[in-house]
Amino acid sequence: MDAFKPHLSGLGAYPYRKVDAAIKLDQNESPWDLPEDLKNRALERMRLAPWNRYPDMHAEGVRALLSRFLEWPAEGIVVAPGSNFLLLALAQAAKRVLDTSPSFAFYEGAARVTATPYRSVPLGPDFALPVDGLVREMDEGEAGVVFVATPHAPTGAAFPVPDVARVAARARERGWILAIDEAYCQFSGTDFRPLARENPNVVILRTFSKAFGLGGVRAGFLLAVPDVAGKLQAMLPPFDVPVHTAAIIETVLEFPARAAEVGARLAAERDRVIAALGGHPTWRPCPSRANFFLVRTPDAEAAWRSLLARGILVRRQDHLPGLAGCLRVSVGTPEENDAFLRAAFEATTD
Repeated sequence: MDAFKPHLSGLGAYPYRKVDAAIKLDQNESPWDLPEDLKNRALERMRLAPWNRYPDMHAEGVRALLSRFLEWPAEGIVVAPGSNFLLLALAQAAKRVLDTSPSFAFYEGAARVTATPYRSVPLGPDFALPVDGLVREMDEGEAGVVFVATPHAPTGAAFPVPDVARVAARARERGWILAIDEAYCQFSGTDFRPLARENPNVVILRTFSKAFGLGGVRAGFLLAVPDVAGKLQAMLPPFDVPVHTAAIIETVLEFPARAAEVGARLAAERDRVIAALGGHPTWRPCPSRANFFLVRTPDAEAAWRSLLARGILVRRQDHLPGLAGCLRVSVGTPEENDAFLRAAFEATTD
């Protein structure tokens, strides 16, 4: 097709295939839906809103609530219909994209879509942040955007503040933007807002899909200094957060402690499941600070199929560098986690 840009010819779809199962532990979602009372409050707010009018130009109502909740200036907040739109904007704005490997697939995907040069640096031993490698890359050529997720996907590792701060300091020295993805921060208790407050070259990405339990709503946001936020906001379409999305987000932000409570409950479940799985004869769970964890098996395909045959869906990660034999398991309800553990130990008899 001559009408399309040449770089799109080899572009593939996001690597996910839907599979039906009784217990779904494959997408790092919250296992709990929004409570009925909050759903009813959101529906009432939605009912009272005029549907024939466009929503706020840039989700001003949502930004005002986020500003109070996170103690961040509203002019430094960008809200989008999913954090992936913010990743696209960052990649499109950047002269180049730097990442770790393995990593969340859409960091690279956003670079490929926008034809932005992309490089990645392998994680260190025990999934450590490769600070020296990232700094070396940042010292070469033009500046751009470096993505660092902590807790990290897909490993679940939470990087030490001094390591991230070293990358942030080099970003400031060399004119880079360090985009810290904190999608899983409620499960780790970590918070890099202080670093972003003292360093204008740091932006923070967060989502409503995980601890807030709104994966089906599709909403995320970015925290930055006003100048950076303004440039990224200008790259997004106007009126892109619709009335129903804003009504739901504004409702959950009236009860901001709920996300922290969900995060703590799932973190406790995560630790319980990892400890129990430590007694498995052949599977080896990896430490995690997210709402998921990796488990290394002798044969990822056989383990995946064995779990699926018992009604448990998890995510294979053995195609990623350094993750041979690995499955990624989301933390579910206590009952779902017990079912996973039973299936995991039964799998050894197949």
